[in-house]
Amino acid sequence: MTLVPLPALMIEPLVRAALLEDLGLGGDITSDATIPPGTLAAASLVAREAGVLAGLDAALLAFHLLDPEVSIRVEKRDGDALAPGTAIALISGDARAILSAERTALNLLCHLSGIATATAAFVSAIGDAACTIAETRKTTPGLRALEKYAIRAGGGANHRFRLDDAILIKDNHIAVAGGIGPAIDAAAARAGHLMNIQIEVDTLAQLDEVLERVGLVGAVLLDNFALDDLREAVRRVDGRLIVEASGGVRLETVAAIAATGVDVISSGALTHSARALDIGLDITTG
Repeated sequence: MTLVPLPALMIEPLVRAALLEDLGLGGDITSDATIPPGTLAAASLVAREAGVLAGLDAALLAFHLLDPEVSIRVEKRDGDALAPGTAIALISGDARAILSAERTALNLLCHLSGIATATAAFVSAIGDAACTIAETRKTTPGLRALEKYAIRAGGGANHRFRLDDAILIKDNHIAVAGGIGPAIDAAAARAGHLMNIQIEVDTLAQLDEVLERVGLVGAVLLDNFALDDLREAVRRVDGRLIVEASGGVRLETVAAIAATGVDVISSGALTHSARALDIGLDITTG
């Protein structure tokens, strides 16, 4: 699948806010004090370890916002595999601007590449299984669009983006609504013809209740099911619903979960716990 970049209109407010947070009220007083005005420099974004690249547009925008005349030569693209020592992009322009943008650019690039790398590891682990790896809404406030983009860069797919994307009936909804049947019936009465309904279940008995209303629901989320129960759930559904497994998914367990026949495996850890990929900025000339 072709990775479609996010529009600059979506990225710029996020990068601008990150720069403003870092510059504070006085700007980069270290660079201003140590580097004469008009000094030019060249630098290279370099991978320190193996991984998958994501967030390059956001990172490079940090330099552009501080120096509109900055020159950038891109060597790698989002979704590309990186080896230690790989040059990602070459940047030249005002030295003060490059150093002032450095931390914002690297914070975004390392974080998003870490998400892409973790996702790619999950995708690789399940091999040829007919299953999709997805994230959840457990994202960093303000960075959801970028983090979900990084999932795609790593070869995964996206769950719903917001509360208004789709109806997802979870355990607390069921408790307040008075049960699975009433919750599904109420959701189906509210949903438009293009609105998908998914419901989370904790047991096979709850799944059987859902299957009684299979025409009203498009997908079922099996929360923290054991492997044997996942296989049995897939058998009972028999292709009538999209089957998603979630809860406690780890790199060490994702292949076994995929082998049960579920259609989707979602993991919040891909966004909330992915380790940042080590990428640095090296000054190459002054």
